Amino acid sequence: MSFYVTTPIYYVNGEPHLGHAYSTIAADILARHHRQRGEDVFFLTGTDEHGEPVTQEAEREGVDPRELGDRYAPRFKDLAARVSASNDFFIRTTDEGHIKRVQDVVQRVYDNGHVYEGTYEGWYCPRCADFKTESEIEDGSRCPIHKIELTREEEKNWFFRLSSFQQDLERLYEQRPSFVEPDFRRNEALAFIKQGLQDVSLSRRRLKWGVPVPWDPDQVIYVWFDALLNYYTALGYGRVGEDLTGEFWPAFHILAKDILKFHAIYWPAFLMAAGIEVPRGMYIHGFLLMEGHKMSKSLGNVLDPYKAIELFGADALRYYLFREVSFGQDGQISTQGFEARYETELANEYGNLANRTLSMVGRYREGVVPEAVAEPELAGGFEGAAERACELLDASELTQALEEIWKLVRRLNQYVEEAAPWKLAKDDAEAERLDSVLYGLAEGLRVTTLLLHAYMPDTTGRLLEALGEPGRELAEFGSRGGGQQLGELAPLFPKLEPAD
Repeated sequence: MSFYVTTPIYYVNGEPHLGHAYSTIAADILARHHRQRGEDVFFLTGTDEHGEPVTQEAEREGVDPRELGDRYAPRFKDLAARVSASNDFFIRTTDEGHIKRVQDVVQRVYDNGHVYEGTYEGWYCPRCADFKTESEIEDGSRCPIHKIELTREEEKNWFFRLSSFQQDLERLYEQRPSFVEPDFRRNEALAFIKQGLQDVSLSRRRLKWGVPVPWDPDQVIYVWFDALLNYYTALGYGRVGEDLTGEFWPAFHILAKDILKFHAIYWPAFLMAAGIEVPRGMYIHGFLLMEGHKMSKSLGNVLDPYKAIELFGADALRYYLFREVSFGQDGQISTQGFEARYETELANEYGNLANRTLSMVGRYREGVVPEAVAEPELAGGFEGAAERACELLDASELTQALEEIWKLVRRLNQYVEEAAPWKLAKDDAEAERLDSVLYGLAEGLRVTTLLLHAYMPDTTGRLLEALGEPGRELAEFGSRGGGQQLGELAPLFPKLEPAD
């Protein structure tokens, strides 16, 4: 069983921000979860370095576009590392391996008769690197995403016959209802298809920064076709000496709603034209909002992920983003909300549960988990919990799955108060029940922590080591007996001291 997950690749025309981290962490949660289930996983992220957005920024700074890419690509790679992303490869669209494979696929589409030469005239957004239809324009001539005036452009270039895939795309959506999720994003894409597809430019004549069209090197391939193909090309050279395409293709994509059209319509049609299997599916998430505005380089208002990680750790950021905002929806975030979740849920509920459990086993049973059977009132709360979480994660419902797991954290805390081990320890007649209680707490904490591992890999890794758990595979409650010696554990989420 294999699973291939991708993030969008990010433009190198500015600094990485929390919006980029959000997509990357979401894909990483899925990658880690599928590895826990014993699947072979390939996880891809990277940077988009061609096209007009990069060219324009380079011109503003008076540098070569390649220099801009060489400056920013390492920063995106560093952000992935800082948020604990476990990506198997970091692609840059300036890689020679990518460029060659893009040309091969585009040539295949041309040879299959899906490309012709023509003249384009219409509205263009240089920041989206996208030609807009009349229905996509705001206030007569403005981009609805970037709130800037569109330019009217006319250019002779090569066109992709998108219109000829109208019926194929409608059939795809009918036969595979989960191809685009959530449902309301699927409906948006389908509505766009049903209003009638127009052919789209495959190349740009006046741009020089890009992948040359193989049969017409005076033009470069339109940046969106170059960028989308990264998901396919990376498998051909992402592991030295191997072509992983047969093992991992097709991909599952995580992306934001502003690039829905390219992924849900252009991309599957282009793959059909090349004779390549369409993606496994895609999940479209919303925007992170502060004061009602999307976070972006152009609008500002960015919560700095680097500062959050420095103060609270990467796991706290990972947890907060998928706890606070229902994945798939737009959602408000704030520094105050971040700190509140850190203190009440991470420190008080989970961190305190871990410390209490280990300290009670240490105090009452010399640090050795008793060999006992958990009480039914605790064991019953874990029945089917892992299956429910897996089903939700299979549907990319990251927030709902986290809520399902967090119910276990709260149930364990409630059980501590109900069972009151400190009272049982005072009565020798209750020794057997105390064994059952302590075993149940240790086992429940182990199973819950394994479920949380995809969300908070560093913190849960430390706790699992202290619990004497050698593996990271998901486990059923009661699948491990007692007898293991527990280790020491520093506070998982230390209280923050107020700044001077």
